[in-house]
Amino acid sequence: MDQNPPCAWGTWGAGGGCVMLSFAAPFVFLLLPAPLLVWWFAPPHREQAQALRVPFFHSIAAAAGQTPSQGAIVRRRGRWQMAVAILCWCLAVTGLARPEILGDPLMIDKAARDLVLAVDISGSMDARDLQDEDGKPVQRLAAVKAVINDFTAEREGDRIALIVFGSNAYLQTPFTEDLQGVAALMAQTEVGMAGPHTAIGDAIGLALRTFEASDIEQKLLVLLSDGADTNSLMSPLNATEIAASAGVKIYTIGVGNPQASGHNRVDLDALEAIATRADGNFFVAEDTEGLREIYAEIDRLNPREVETVTVQPKESIGSYLFAAAASLGIALLAGLMVSTGMRTGQRTGQRADHG
Repeated sequence: MDQNPPCAWGTWGAGGGCVMLSFAAPFVFLLLPAPLLVWWFAPPHREQAQALRVPFFHSIAAAAGQTPSQGAIVRRRGRWQMAVAILCWCLAVTGLARPEILGDPLMIDKAARDLVLAVDISGSMDARDLQDEDGKPVQRLAAVKAVINDFTAEREGDRIALIVFGSNAYLQTPFTEDLQGVAALMAQTEVGMAGPHTAIGDAIGLALRTFEASDIEQKLLVLLSDGADTNSLMSPLNATEIAASAGVKIYTIGVGNPQASGHNRVDLDALEAIATRADGNFFVAEDTEGLREIYAEIDRLNPREVETVTVQPKESIGSYLFAAAASLGIALLAGLMVSTGMRTGQRTGQRADHG
């Protein structure tokens, strides 16, 4: 039994498979009968030529037994000339139809979710009231960095943007699938680089402007802070209302010891209010292990989606057909010039013989 099924219409076998040929502008084939229509309905081309006037022409005609009459000479076309001309026209029309060879379909996974990480790097993030796996005190920002590196590494299929904020909010990287680049930028971030104060409202506002460049439906903001807003031009709750109306979910993570006081106090109520109004969730991270559990919970609440797009490579071959038509046209023109020259030479020779 034949292992390779016959190719469908518009394809041909190649190396045991089938190569598909398609036309981007198939309607151009309607032009194929145009020369035949011109042949049938267009008036013939007439051209006047010089002639030798003979005073005693009628006497010569009478002596030859011929009756003079008006008429025209129709030049004959060889069969090979007609065949080449038809082939040139067919090649040109086929080239105008933009023939394309279609390759095997390729499956490409595209990001179906855009995620913004907004990380507080204000002065309060320098407090050492979190614990690592060994129970040793660790800086708040250092704990966040360690867990974010693992978090970004597992975001295959997501686009991530990174925002850091202190007295002001800054976009470290726009939406990208370069997860290693995001992790590298986060690793280079230090406390106080954006100022000593905390501007949570401005960070949410900057995240909303970042989302404006996204056409993906699922949008998620993960905000890590101690929650004590001290420097925003826009209040966090007003920014949250705008985010909710734009369909952006906000997950807030309170970083630090809830029992801390003074400058290092963690304002959990503010972070919870932000998450509640933006249809998200609020979490408290008291150690690095708690941070990891929080990120796992966020993944569970918002399963990652991947959009699969099918792309079929196309290779245009119209230029080859145009080149073939031009080559045949040049060969036809050269053949006509040669045959015309030969006929002219024969007539000149005949006149010399009669002379």
